[in-house]
Formats: sequence, C-alpha cells, structure tokens
Amino acid sequence: MIQVEKLSYGFPAKDLYKDISFTLEKGQHLALIGSNGAGKSTLVDMMIHPDEYLYDGKIIKDESCRIGYASQFAVRDKEQSCTVFEYLSEKFVENQKATVAVCEEMAVAEETEALFETYQGLLDAFEAMDGHHYESNIRKQLYVAGMRELEETKLSQLSGGEYKLLQIMREMLLSQNLLILDEPDVFLDFNNLNRLCQLINGYKGTLLVITHNRYLLNHCFNKILHLENGDIQEYEGNYTEYRCSQLREKLKLKLQSIEEQEEIERTEKMVDTLRIKATTFANRTIGNAVNSKQKQLERLQARQIKTPFIEIREPKIDLPAVKPKSEHVVLSIKDYNISFDEDLLRNIHFELTAGEKVAIVGANGTGKTTLMRDILKRNHPSIHIDETIDYACLSQLLGENTDETKTVYETMADLGFDTVESARGYLRQYCLEGDTLKQKVEQLSGGEKNLLQIAMIGATKAELLILDEPTSHLDIYAQMAFEKAISEYRGAVLMISHDFYLVANCADHILLVEENTIRRMRTRSFRKMVYDQYFDQTYLEIDKKKQELEASITLAFKENELKMVEKLCDQLEAISAK
Repeated sequence: MIQVEKLSYGFPAKDLYKDISFTLEKGQHLALIGSNGAGKSTLVDMMIHPDEYLYDGKIIKDESCRIGYASQFAVRDKEQSCTVFEYLSEKFVENQKATVAVCEEMAVAEETEALFETYQGLLDAFEAMDGHHYESNIRKQLYVAGMRELEETKLSQLSGGEYKLLQIMREMLLSQNLLILDEPDVFLDFNNLNRLCQLINGYKGTLLVITHNRYLLNHCFNKILHLENGDIQEYEGNYTEYRCSQLREKLKLKLQSIEEQEEIERTEKMVDTLRIKATTFANRTIGNAVNSKQKQLERLQARQIKTPFIEIREPKIDLPAVKPKSEHVVLSIKDYNISFDEDLLRNIHFELTAGEKVAIVGANGTGKTTLMRDILKRNHPSIHIDETIDYACLSQLLGENTDETKTVYETMADLGFDTVESARGYLRQYCLEGDTLKQKVEQLSGGEKNLLQIAMIGATKAELLILDEPTSHLDIYAQMAFEKAISEYRGAVLMISHDFYLVANCADHILLVEENTIRRMRTRSFRKMVYDQYFDQTYLEIDKKKQELEASITLAFKENELKMVEKLCDQLEAISAK
C-alpha cells in the first residue's frame, strides 16, 4: 500500500531519518515504536501529506490507498448536541444529502455532464464506505467495543476516553484501507483500553498504530516498525517475539564487537611494530606490509557494529533527594465537592502524610483532573497543603507548566542552570540531547515535553509531587525508568494514573473514584479488582516477570556479564512462550 525508499529528512536543529526504507502491506496490523523524539508522528504525517515536506527519497502510495487518521489529541466540540449514533453516521448522511441535491440540480440543468461526474463520485464514495449498510455497521462497531448502550447518548455526556474511541470508530466505519492511529491509548482508563484492544483486533483493514502501551503491543500487532536514532527496522511478528529477538541480537553483536576489538588491537600492534621496522630498515617489503596492515585496520574500524536498535536511549530519572521526616500531614482534603451539569464528586475526605505514595484511579470523566487542579490552585477552602514543604507538579495538559514559546535552555535557565553546558549535561540523562536546548518547547514531541517536566521536577527540592498522568506519551523505556524513580523517591506522591504498572508497583494505597465518591483501597485489593474486571491475571503476572527479566538483562549487559545475559534470555524466551 505504501512503500518508503531511502527517506531522509530533518529539521535545522535535528536530523530525523537517514535513508530509511520500509513497506506497509495490505491487511497488516503494524505498531510503530521508538524512543521519545525519534520522529514517529512526523513520519506518519509525511506519509499522509508528502507534498507538504521537502525530503530526499521516495514515498510511493498505491492509487487505491485511502488513509484515515486519528490524532493523539482528541478535541471535543462542546457545542455538539448530537447523539453517538448521529455522530458516527454524519459522513454517510452528508453524502446522501449531497447526492439528493445533485439529483435535484440535474433535473433542471441544461448541462449535466459535470453534475453527473459529481453524482458518480458521490456514489463511488458511498459504495467505498459500504454506505448501504452503515446503520448496521455502526451498531456492530458499538457492540464490538462494548458501547452498544451509548447509541442514543449525547456526545456532551461522554467521558474523554469514550469520545476518543468514537473518533477511532468513525474513521474505521469510513472503510479507509489504511488507518493510522497516533497514541490512541493515551489517558484511556482500563475499561476503554480493553475496548480499544477489541476495536483494533476486530478491524479488517490495514492499521499503523503509534503506541507505547505494553498491553496493546502484546495483543494487537503482527508487524513491528522500530524507529530509532535515524534508522528503522522491520520485524514480521508480534512485539514479544521482536523484543526477545532484539536482546538476542544485542548479545550476538556484543560478542562480535569484543572479537572485533581484540582483532583491531592485534592489528594495531602489528602496524606499530611494522612502522618501527620500516623506520629502521629501508625495505620496500616492510613498507608494503605497513600499508597493507593499515588498510586492514581501517576496514576493521569501518565495519564495527552500528547498533541504533540495540543501544536504545534509556533515560536515567533522578527525583529530588528528600530526607525522611517524621510522619505528618502534607495534604488534607475535607468536605470537597465538585459538580457541572451533575455532581462529579461529593463529600471527599482524605489525607496524605509525609513519604506516602497514593494513586487516584477511576474511569474517564469522573472528576480526577478537576480535583488535581483545585489542589494546585491552593485557593479552595476544602484543600490544605502544608506551607512548610516544597512541592512540584506535572500536568497531563502539555504546555500548562511551561512557556512553550521559550527554548528548552531558557526554560532550564529559569530553574537556575546558568550555563548551556550545565543544562546540556543535566538533560542528557533524560535523553534530551543534541540540539534540543535550541528548540522551542512547542517543537518537542509529546513524550519529550513530559520528560522535560520530569527533568524540571528533578531539579527542585520538592517533598511532595502532584502528578497527573505522568507516564502519558513516554516511551516504554522512559516509563520503566520513571516507575523506578518513583519507587526510590522518599517524599510524598499524589498521582492520577491509568498506568497499571506504575500504580500497582509504586502506590502504598489507592483512592478509587466511583459513584461520585472516593474510597481507600489496599494496593493488593486494587490488583485483584483489575485482574477480575479488566485483564487476565496470568498475563499481568507473566508480563511483570518479563519486565523483571529485561531489567536484569540490562544490568547484566552494563556489567558485561554476557553468560548471565544468555541465561536470562533463555528464561525470557521460555516465559514469553507461555
């Protein structure tokens, strides 16, 4: 459907791709993965709108290729008063009305040739969308997603997650033969994530999905496109198989690299020895031997392993080093209420003590973010933050905590980094490298903006972190690094998150939002609830074990314990086979 050949493209401050080639074939469900800032969203936009970019190489699309697209940023028109069914049928109804209007015009027009072409085009488009069956197709899609009961619900009454799923469903119903989804899972609660998984697996066309969600990656795709450090790799198979293959390849390349280095060192010694002889004895044979060995050395150095997919950028996240204090209340909420058209939260009471980590969890649209914003405003009579402590926050609305018109360096300078070198050195551990300092914040990817917010928090002395969806947009490696950092942080944390791994592995207890109130749960009870209601317990336990093995493999690579790496890779492949 689409073939990309030797594509090169970049910005003045950053090269994104260097001679990359890949294909999208009919019927595949592909996941596009890669580190934050690798250029995934830009790449899909280039495929959709190639005429808007100046690039080297070719983007070849089949003439029959019709592309649908759903953005990672779902913006709802608050004035929309239509129902779910009316929203999903809008394009079909518009086509029918336009067809009737052309027919009426043809009935009285003297020249009908142009009108007939328009009429035929509308009929062809309606046929391509399977318009004759659109009503039954809509109901079928709603059933597949578990949203059949929402058919007559007004859009204004939906949660943000439900609306995002409807946007995806609408594109699917238009029968585009290539559908591109950019981080469709961001901010979805557990129930809506399951619905998204069902929609993807039930879709018969070709799908290209940018995602960092481990659950989707393990359940929805039969081909992986991995974009990393300006290069791309294609893998036929699912993500688990790809990850195992990747680690095996890294081990092979490490062993090969060791052999190469040893051979290079031996050759360098021989070159040095021959040079000494050549300076001592005027002998043509020795001179030729020096040149020959020098060329051999250059060839060895030139073919050293280049591993853009193996040495993946993994951020090192350091949150503020906080000294433990005696237990005291750092945040208290008493008799808190919020409502819009109807009550969202009523009579909310809870306290957060020093060093305690608490996650607020609940369905989309239940008032969690509104509560968080009222906490941060510090002017609500029901909310009190201890005035003797420093706190820092992270917003799910990218750009809310930063001035997007400033450069990254200007943003860091506001935090006290007085030289470019100090800011560059600090941000390097967060994988914000190269010319990132020169870029404006608005030019960063969603994941890079979140990493910048996390880096800004790390530069404070905060004893309390207030976090709203902190792992949204982060790549898998950054998610795991952030989870580790939260586990090691000794201050207090209040976070909203739909990231099961972050919540289950880091929270001391859960505040579950349901039926307009909040109830406190032990983390163990929360895990059991999630197992019972949303996911398969065996899958989650196996996936947790896989994460632990991957972390051990990473550590073994760093310590050059390659025999241990091989043993752990065997264990990973065995558990993945389950």
